[in-house]
Amino acid sequence: MVIKLLTAHTSVRKYKDVPLSKEQVHELIHAGQHAASSHFVQAYSVIHVTDTSKRERLAELSKNPRQFLSAGAILIFCTDYCRLEKAAHLIGRDIDFTHAENLLVGAIDVSLFAQNVAIAAESKGYGICYIGGVRNAPQEVSNLLGLPKGVAPMFAMSIGIPDEANEVKPRLPIEAIIHENSYDPDKYDELIPAYNQTMNDYYVSRGANQKNTNWSEDMASFLGAPKRQHMKEFLKEQGFEFN
Repeated sequence: MVIKLLTAHTSVRKYKDVPLSKEQVHELIHAGQHAASSHFVQAYSVIHVTDTSKRERLAELSKNPRQFLSAGAILIFCTDYCRLEKAAHLIGRDIDFTHAENLLVGAIDVSLFAQNVAIAAESKGYGICYIGGVRNAPQEVSNLLGLPKGVAPMFAMSIGIPDEANEVKPRLPIEAIIHENSYDPDKYDELIPAYNQTMNDYYVSRGANQKNTNWSEDMASFLGAPKRQHMKEFLKEQGFEFN
């Protein structure tokens, strides 16, 4: 049953006008908290945005109005070392979260936490979508939400009752993902062209937003030029110095 739920995931971007209560959101967050955490640091926080004006501003900053304005709940997931710093200060100690490793720990922790929230939401019949657009304007988002030093927004998530049904995107074949004992790049010469054809067939025949492209073309376009180059300076301002 769990595997069936996981393999049925699609991103939902259109929701019915039904808000989630705070109790419903807290239930999902509680499930999220039971994800694994490196050394149990729990280096994450989430902002549940219920204020209409803040949602409107986030929609503008993220360039994602449909989800921010229509979803039953909007959550902003953050890497958080402010709470850990406070915990140390309460016992007269200091911490140093400036190292790149600590940024990785926080990013991994918040991702595991968020994925638990996503699975919990889908188990309840809700749809979800991750929104990386909050990183388009991380300083403005941080100012809007009052994020202190040591806290950085990683992504948002919209949650709600789906008002659309999307086809599941074909994933890479398992053979392209798993390597036994050592990494084998040579197999991609055969596997990727076959997957490109699978993705092209999917794109040209799906129910909405048809396009004539494939995975290689999409990835080359997406990764062919730097994006969000402001993130390094923003993270430094928040205390993540990459030492």
